[in-house]
Amino acid sequence: MASVWDYDLVLMAVSHLTEAMNRYREGKGDMPGRVFRPHVGDILKFLRRADGGKQKTDLVETCLRLNTTHVAIQRTKKKRNGQNVIVSEGEPLISRYKVISNQATGSPEYLEIEVAQWMYQEVADGKNPDVLAVHPDYFLIDPGIGRFVYRLARRAAGRTDAKWSFATIYERSGSTGTLKKFTENLRKVITANDLPEYDLREEAGQSGPQLIMTPRQHLQLLLVEAEAGLRGAGKT
Repeated sequence: MASVWDYDLVLMAVSHLTEAMNRYREGKGDMPGRVFRPHVGDILKFLRRADGGKQKTDLVETCLRLNTTHVAIQRTKKKRNGQNVIVSEGEPLISRYKVISNQATGSPEYLEIEVAQWMYQEVADGKNPDVLAVHPDYFLIDPGIGRFVYRLARRAAGRTDAKWSFATIYERSGSTGTLKKFTENLRKVITANDLPEYDLREEAGQSGPQLIMTPRQHLQLLLVEAEAGLRGAGKT
């Protein structure tokens, strides 16, 4: 099964596909297809990883896991008669892959991956695809739970804040460990509070401890407004 670090390659492919689609919509390029064929060196640079032999070999294993990890997708669609239907589908994270290696050294030089059809549709269909970019420093987040929390915040917090119970985050993460151990690791991420873009804090709730995720820019704006209010109060 693919890991949270394997998913970095999917994020890179979707990022490049999104950029290509934006150029196409602006009349500056051709309609991109599902095949993404980057140089291994460019991949490692994008993912903020060292350019070593082990890192290159690891990318081959990454492709294998992405290709064998099944994803279930469920969509609600409206038929021509106005009736809503639920469509369930299943695909791997990437449809296929190919590795082009140097014959003399055996070192991988290029990867060719075909983005899954459901991902391609999300980016290519419609004028406002539901795609969120990640901060470049996302790839420097070391604990896997930190990466999961960042992606959750990126999706849920938007420009304000979002609140999730520890239990819900645990369920959504797919963690194979216990809730107790997951809570310990989550609190380490909250204490460090060094994720890109988002401020984290814990709050008590009726269903147990809650994680509050706030965009740092929004937090700064609230502080400015609070300071302005205090200055105004001082004049009365």
